[in-house]
Amino acid sequence: MLSDLKKLLELQIIDYDLGELERSKEYLPDMMENLSREIDDAKNKFNYASAKLEEAKVKQKKLELELNTKEAELQKFQQQMMTIKTNKEYDALVAEIDMVKSVISEKESEFLETMEQISQLEKEVPEYKEKLIQVEENDTKQLKVLQEKIDSIGDKMLSKGNERKAITSSIPRQTLIMYERVHRGKGGTVVVPVRKRSCSACHNALTPKKVQEIRRGDKIHTCDSCGCMLYWDVEQSD
Repeated sequence: MLSDLKKLLELQIIDYDLGELERSKEYLPDMMENLSREIDDAKNKFNYASAKLEEAKVKQKKLELELNTKEAELQKFQQQMMTIKTNKEYDALVAEIDMVKSVISEKESEFLETMEQISQLEKEVPEYKEKLIQVEENDTKQLKVLQEKIDSIGDKMLSKGNERKAITSSIPRQTLIMYERVHRGKGGTVVVPVRKRSCSACHNALTPKKVQEIRRGDKIHTCDSCGCMLYWDVEQSD
C-alpha cells in the first residue's frame, strides 16, 4: 500500500505540472499582449511628441512670416501718416494701424506660446525616444522567451501525458478511481499528509483510531470532511 501512495504522490505532481501547463496556455498570451501593448504605447508617445514638435516648428515659421508681413504693413501705414491731409483720412489710417497692432500682439503671444511648446517638446522627445529604446529592448527579449515557452507547451504536455499513462497503469483500479473522483471535484491537491492529527487540506480533526490506521499504511484512507486521500508523513506528522 505504501508503494501505491508513492505512486499517487507522483501522479499528483504530474497532474499539478499538467495544470500549470494548461494555465500557462491562458496567461502567457495575455502577458505577451501586455508587453506588445507597452511597446505600442511607448512608440505612440514618441511618435505623437515628434509629430507635435514638427507641427510646432512649422507653426513657428508661419507665425514669423505673418509677423514680418504685419510689421511691414504697420511700417507702411506709419509712413502714410506723413502724407495725411484730412481728419477723415487720419481717423481711417489710425483705425488700420490699431487693427494691425492688435493682430501683431496676438501673433506675438501665439509665437511665444509656440516657442515654449517647442522648448518643452525638445526636452520630451529625447526622453520618449530613450524610453522607447529601453522598452523595445527589454520587452522584445521577454516576448521571445514567452513565445519559446508557448511553443514548448505542446511537447511538455505530451511528455507529461505519457508519464501519467505509465504511472496510472500501475495503480490499482479502485484506488485510481478514488483519486480521479477527488481530483475532478477539488481540481487540486488530492493526496495530503496528516498534520497535527488533522487533515492538512481541510484541517478537520481525525479520530485517534483513524490516525493509527493511517500510520500503519496498509490501506488508503480518505478524509470524512473533504475526501482527500491521507498519508502519514514520518518526518513532519505528530
